[in-house]
Amino acid sequence: MKSSKALIVVLGAGESGIGAAALAQKKGFEVFVSDKGSIKTAHKAFLSGHQIEFEEGQHSLERIFKAVEVIKSPGIPDHIPIIRDLGKKGIPVISEIEFAARFTTAFLIGITGSNGKTTTTRLIYHILHTAGKNVGMVGNVGRSFARDLAEGPEKELYVLELSSFQLDGIIDFKPDIAMILNISPDHLDRYEYKMKLYIASKFRIAQNQQPEDFFLYNADDPNIKKTIAGKKLPANLIAIHEGMAGQQEVCIQQQTYKVRNPSLKGPHNLMNAAFAVRTAQLLDVEPRHIQNGLDTFVNVPHRLEWVRELQQIGFYNDSKATNVEAVYYGLQAMDKPIVWIVGGQDKGNDYSSLLPLVKEKVRVIVCMGIDNSKIIAAFQSLGKPMLETRSAGEAVQVAYRKARPGEVVLLSPACASFDLFKNYEDRGEQFKAAVLEL
Repeated sequence: MKSSKALIVVLGAGESGIGAAALAQKKGFEVFVSDKGSIKTAHKAFLSGHQIEFEEGQHSLERIFKAVEVIKSPGIPDHIPIIRDLGKKGIPVISEIEFAARFTTAFLIGITGSNGKTTTTRLIYHILHTAGKNVGMVGNVGRSFARDLAEGPEKELYVLELSSFQLDGIIDFKPDIAMILNISPDHLDRYEYKMKLYIASKFRIAQNQQPEDFFLYNADDPNIKKTIAGKKLPANLIAIHEGMAGQQEVCIQQQTYKVRNPSLKGPHNLMNAAFAVRTAQLLDVEPRHIQNGLDTFVNVPHRLEWVRELQQIGFYNDSKATNVEAVYYGLQAMDKPIVWIVGGQDKGNDYSSLLPLVKEKVRVIVCMGIDNSKIIAAFQSLGKPMLETRSAGEAVQVAYRKARPGEVVLLSPACASFDLFKNYEDRGEQFKAAVLEL
């Protein structure tokens, strides 16, 4: 018997896709999930358990084109034929974030930026949670927004980590507090290698905000400063600048907070802490709870993660540093000479901004990737020893042999991981395993 319900099609059966499917089903839609690739076993079990129809390895266009709306995985680019064809047929294509936001009245805190999103999202969540707020952490970290709403119970506040890909698919989505931590070249292969398109994508986070909302921004970031100067944003603008983040402390609204936590190592994390503190202040969190949150926070794995010390050589896993600016922060945070493991799938990187820091702090460069030619060309003029490796295990062995007592081995790749690994987590786990086997 044919269903009389409106059809929602979900393209992509990752975490956001299965969450969107579950929420759409809960809200009374007919749901069909289509993934051109293979679907994880756990995700297939989830869909089957919810009696949601799905397909993998193909797109059944006749069925897909009957949808009233399509929810697209963030990983699917807008320029592929199926997305263009949906546009020609007038079928709206939105992100899971846009869809989920329709079904909640919760207070939303949206966080984007090229670097520091996960740390800042987790830190804001941790401060609010430890202060006793009824808060959830969703988006690009943890469960998807839609899945959290589908499985409930609904929270009073949500802290959302938002990538540019997720923001590309919004129409009416509006955070009550939005923030852009920084903007540096990243994912330019997705944006026609045009920085202005990437910047515009990030600023979509504030496009629907109203005068009662708040927009926090990095006042020292040149891309953000220039863009804000040319925009009329109705929200309350709150500048976060480096002057607020001193030596192991942040000072905001005449209140000083100590940042001694090793999980918040480096100047970039002081800026992340400044964004988190100002957000907590806007939500009337008491200073003692903010300080407690800063003191007890534990950062995400693969972001300047301490692994071990062996023969007076320290090992840090910064596998999440998949772009140039993230690597800059990682190098900047180290206070000892560095044996630097770098490389992977290049995303159109310009390494020139790293040259002064690499010259100053790095003693040996260990390249880890299938094609290291661009990295070698970028740094060979510095005259540093440069070695090529083809696996995490080989890179660790070479780095350990070259490192001296009192130095650190830092995996901070500046590149995507897909040439040798499943993802940056897999790369980081293989690195840690190799270090622990030394």
